[in-house]
Amino acid sequence: MPQTHYHLEIESDPRNLITVEEFVNYFALDLGLDEEKLNGLLLSVTEATTNAIKHGNKNDINKMVNINVDVVNDYLIISVKDQGAGFNPADVPDPTHPENLLKDSGRGLYLMRVYMDEVDFKNTPQGTETILKLKIK
Repeated sequence: MPQTHYHLEIESDPRNLITVEEFVNYFALDLGLDEEKLNGLLLSVTEATTNAIKHGNKNDINKMVNINVDVVNDYLIISVKDQGAGFNPADVPDPTHPENLLKDSGRGLYLMRVYMDEVDFKNTPQGTETILKLKIK
């Protein structure tokens, strides 16, 4: 029987994204997720972790990113926590607007919202938490 909780903690170094990909592949295989859900999940968790490393923790390797995954009923709930100051998601420009189409960044939040059933953000005194929710059954 698969686990119902998975955890990974990494230093805020972009080179650790490969570890995050391996972690997602591990728990997705353990839970028997199909390839379509896996691809969106992998992209979403990687984007959330990239944002935590780059924007939240400012690439400071002394700051950690914690990823917690819980299976609750028919849902996978993934929490990606950084130790940064936080942000307002409403301030992130819409990447589908014509003036933003050719920009190199700004698509991560949009893609998370496309592939996940729910995306929420919590700003706390300890950092920002991105919460991704995916129906798996």
